[in-house]
Amino acid sequence: MPTLATVVDGLKLPNPFVIGSGPPGTNLSVINRAFKEGWGAVIAKTVSLDASKVVNVSPRYAKLHSTSGEVIGWENIELISDRPFKIWEDEFKRCKDAQPPGALIASIMEEYNKDAWIELVQRCEAAGVDAFELNFSCPHGLPERKMGAAMGQDPDILEEVCGWVKSVATKPFWAKMTPNITHIEEPGRAALRGGATGLAAINTIRSVMGVNLETLRPEPNVEGYTTPGGYSSKAVKPIALRMVMELATMIRKEFPDRSLSGLGGIETGEDAAQFILLGSDTVQVCTGVMKFGYDCVKPMQEQLLAFMEKHKFETLADFKGKSLDYFTTHADLVKRQTDRKAAQKAAAAAAAATPSKVVKSDGEWTGDDFVKQSDALSKG
Repeated sequence: MPTLATVVDGLKLPNPFVIGSGPPGTNLSVINRAFKEGWGAVIAKTVSLDASKVVNVSPRYAKLHSTSGEVIGWENIELISDRPFKIWEDEFKRCKDAQPPGALIASIMEEYNKDAWIELVQRCEAAGVDAFELNFSCPHGLPERKMGAAMGQDPDILEEVCGWVKSVATKPFWAKMTPNITHIEEPGRAALRGGATGLAAINTIRSVMGVNLETLRPEPNVEGYTTPGGYSSKAVKPIALRMVMELATMIRKEFPDRSLSGLGGIETGEDAAQFILLGSDTVQVCTGVMKFGYDCVKPMQEQLLAFMEKHKFETLADFKGKSLDYFTTHADLVKRQTDRKAAQKAAAAAAAATPSKVVKSDGEWTGDDFVKQSDALSKG
């Protein structure tokens, strides 16, 4: 029977399904619920040393519906955790003291300040977290403080900050990549050069959900105004898959010992299988939990196991990155198709020129090849 158990960067996980940083990991109560439902790891909502500057608004979500009513896109303008860091330190410790079956991962974010990053890492480690995810990718929160995507879009700063973390961290850490950039390999490469154990991709895509045609106000409407937010849910999956493929290809060639956590629109085990086929070691779900609840991990595990059993894969490693070899350039696609058509044409010509088998007895005559068989007899 196949198994979902895996070891990533020394973390022993019962399965590759990880709660992505955001509302589903916003306090100890919901983190414990996630572990109870069977998630392989939980990434807590992003924390910083000073939460006093974090003030959320309401409404802060907007949804895109298909014609059937299904939610296929989700925008949020929610900030990182507004809870004091001392509370998080206590909850991290209490969570680990209870010995959860999966890994507890702290998502951290700070300004461009070496001392702040170092203090945040050391205090989280003292509280017992198993690993870190560095949030270099929030597209809307606190850019005026050079945090989130404002930092992740600058490869030089990214490499430097990862170096700060590497200098003090004893636990593995992933750099979470922003999709709001032309070539995601560049910041990804910089983070790995700086010492990141792995990458996570993608965070949400900077977006405007839409405009209310009655009020003429953009959504979500807060006191008549809004701000661009982060776009997620199943509509972003094709973009996430492309960027995961690009990062995985780069990692395979240049940093073969590093890991990749894929996310972006994952709602089923089949979705997860696609991310793993394109090089992900783990898969994260955030908006999916907000849509379907914490127990959505159970059918996802069953679906992924069914996929593995169908293809006779025993472990995740058996098919990780298996589909990467089938990407090439457009010029190569043209050549492959031209060569295939030429080969077919040559085979057809050869078949037409080959005489039919000479009839040796009356029972071998066929109506379809009667003329060719007659011609063959006249030559042999």
